[in-house]
Order: sequence, then structure tokens, then C-alpha cells
Amino acid sequence: MKKSLKIILLLVITLITQNGIAQKEFTGKATYVSKTTVDLDQWGGKEMSPERKKMIMDRMKSFLEKTYILTFNKTESIFKEEEQLDAPGSGGFGAMMGSFSAGDQYKNVKDNVILQEQEFFGKQFLISDSIPQLKWEMTGETKQIGQYTCFKATAMKPVDEFDFSNMRRKRGDEKKNEEKEQTEKAKDTTKTATSAFMEGIEMPKEVEVTAWYTLQVPINNGPSEYAGLPGLILEVNSGRTTILCTSITLNPSEKTEIEKPKKGTKVTKQEYADIVKKKMEEMREIYGGRGGRGGGRR
Repeated sequence: MKKSLKIILLLVITLITQNGIAQKEFTGKATYVSKTTVDLDQWGGKEMSPERKKMIMDRMKSFLEKTYILTFNKTESIFKEEEQLDAPGSGGFGAMMGSFSAGDQYKNVKDNVILQEQEFFGKQFLISDSIPQLKWEMTGETKQIGQYTCFKATAMKPVDEFDFSNMRRKRGDEKKNEEKEQTEKAKDTTKTATSAFMEGIEMPKEVEVTAWYTLQVPINNGPSEYAGLPGLILEVNSGRTTILCTSITLNPSEKTEIEKPKKGTKVTKQEYADIVKKKMEEMREIYGGRGGRGGGRR
């Protein structure tokens, strides 16, 4: 009963606040830091020394830790990654992940539209989709993030099949996978080692999302594709990834125009997924079918 009254009170406060800002222009900028954790032991790192693990994590840092700026008004937003230099020696991994580089993301919560610039192996795409409609459950829990009082909401989110941050070892199969990979390595063929690795991983169908939003910035928006709550989302926890707001500037003196991205061939989310699948199959045939780097040598 207390929980229901608290939620009703929150909604009333939100409506009053929204009516207050509806009479004037309302803009803002929020900085977010995204961090994804990786358990190297799950990926054959149990025998690695602490120094070796640290070196690998340092090389992966530019992929696992990112900073974004969300520029927003009452109905639109642009979510943009801040440019950063790759860590020294990150070439191989950074080059591979660079083939999947995401660009600016535009959201219009009024029109339910999301546009994502996406680079894939040197080609530029513009993915058009509707904003994911998560079934948020308000818990009534609160916590402080900086000067903002935030409220907790949870939802189950379908996992994108190309969201590598949620990739994991098949449950209960770790030992079997490690033994298979060791056997394939002994055969010294990239084809079979790659096959063994791919057979040992899986992607969950859905993941629980926890969001913390504030009524002090009463807009239906948030970082990445997240929206649908009665206040700006300041923190998101999804799988092994956490996105946290570190600063907010409301009605900045320097106005930034929010423009729809235009770069790239316009495709639907499904069309883009089909393009990626086709390319991955081609790569598997090219690099796997030749029996590895040395497969074609005499």
C-alpha cells in the first residue's frame, strides 16, 4: 500500500513539474561513463599470470570503457561517444572491434523513432528503428546520484544477437570447452580452433535491466536506447555493462542543435542484421575454410 501511494505521489509531482517546463524551452547535456566487465577466467585465462591479465585488460580498455554525451530537449536527443585515443598495443583487438563502430544515435520519444549511425567493415549504415518499449516495473526504491534523487525501475530486455558484451560460455560446459580448444590447438589449424571456440559460447535471449531515473529532470529519455520513464535515466545496469551519469548541465548558455544523423545507407534493424550475418559467414569461409594462416602455404 505504501509503495503504491509513493508511486502515485511521484507521478503527481512529475506532472506538475512537466507542466512548469512545458511553457519554456528546455535543453540539457548529460555526460555518461560506460563500463563493461570481463571475466578472463571464463575465456581460458585461468592459467594466466596477473601481469598478463592486466596487459590484456589495458588493451581492451578503449572498448570496455567509454564516455558519452547526451544532448537533449523535451522530445529529442543525440547520444554521442567522446573521441579517445586507443591504448598502446591495442591494435589487433581495437582494429577488430573498430569494424563494428557505432556512431551518433538520435532518439525522438514523441515520434518513437531511433536512428543509429553504424560503421561495418568500412561501410556506413543508418539503422532506423522504433525505440524499444520495455515494460518497466517501478520498485519505489530510491538512492542519491550526485545532487539528484533517483528512483529504481527494472525490466527484462531482449538481447541483440550482435551485442558482444553479453556473450558468455555455455553453462556447465567450461571444462569441456577448454579441453576441446586445447585439442584443436594441438592440431594447429585455425579453422578447427575457431569452430571449437564458437561452439562453446552462447548469447542469452534476454537480460534484466535496472534503471535509476530522476524526476528533477522530467524528460522521457536516457542514455543509449533507454527511455520510457517519467524522468531522465541517470544509471543503467544491463548484464555486465553499467552506464552512469557523471554530470548534467540544464539549459546551457551554448545551444547545441539536435539534428538527425544522415550518414550512411538507410536500413532497418533486420536488414542490418542480415548484412552482418552474411559478412560473418563469408569471413568464416575465407579464414576457416583455408585451414588457418598457414593452410595455403606449401
